Amino acid sequence: MSWVEIAEGVLVRRHEELDLSTGLVLGAESALVIDTRGDHRQGAELAGAIRSVTGLPWQVVLTHGHFDHCFGTSAFLPAPVWAHERCPAHLSATAHAQRERWVEHYRTADPETARALAESAPGEPDRLVRAAVELDLGGRAARLLHPGPGHTDHDLVVEIPDAATAFVGDLVEQGGPPDFEDAHPLRWPAAVDAVLALKARTIVPGHGDPVGPEFARGQRDELARLAELCAAHRAGRLTAPEAVRDSPFPAETTRAALLRSD
Repeated sequence: MSWVEIAEGVLVRRHEELDLSTGLVLGAESALVIDTRGDHRQGAELAGAIRSVTGLPWQVVLTHGHFDHCFGTSAFLPAPVWAHERCPAHLSATAHAQRERWVEHYRTADPETARALAESAPGEPDRLVRAAVELDLGGRAARLLHPGPGHTDHDLVVEIPDAATAFVGDLVEQGGPPDFEDAHPLRWPAAVDAVLALKARTIVPGHGDPVGPEFARGQRDELARLAELCAAHRAGRLTAPEAVRDSPFPAETTRAALLRSD
């Protein structure tokens, strides 16, 4: 596990746990940390890895409020923490349940992570974005923008225009199929369209390797096909087994999407 520089001063760190990808963008005056991992111990490890690269003061941006992307935020405080304006409400409503579910998941296979997660809480974002905000990192801009509901109702994309790079959280997935637990299946394709409209040459998903626009476009088409199936199911024109049969995604993924399209 090490940093990979995908453009000058734009780095990605791919973590073994959940195949998570975090980001670091360096300006002349400050650094932008993109997501903070899943517990206070993992967050501290990430903070140490960043300090091996730069001593710049940092800001944090959370792509969305799922535990693996934000429960490590305490390791970066005090620092500005950016998120979409709906992220705090999501965390308030779900953080306890997320923690309980994943502590149980780790309890037998990884007790150390279970203990760390049980002791962790997401930091409260204090810089909230409605549609778009541009940050000046010192000679380099980072644009935070909400592309509309997709993986959640509060996804944030981080665009680095001078590097033609976009960090998109879980709106695009390379390491596995998209997750629909909190998703908006009928609107997700449009969110990926907004990502593609940025014309980024490199797109960094929340899990897995960086990809190009052709990969994101292919996944967008799969999401659009699933959206059609969800709409037909909601209208009573298609049964759930028929939707699963015709879906480009695994059965479990498709069933979760059908539940979210009611």
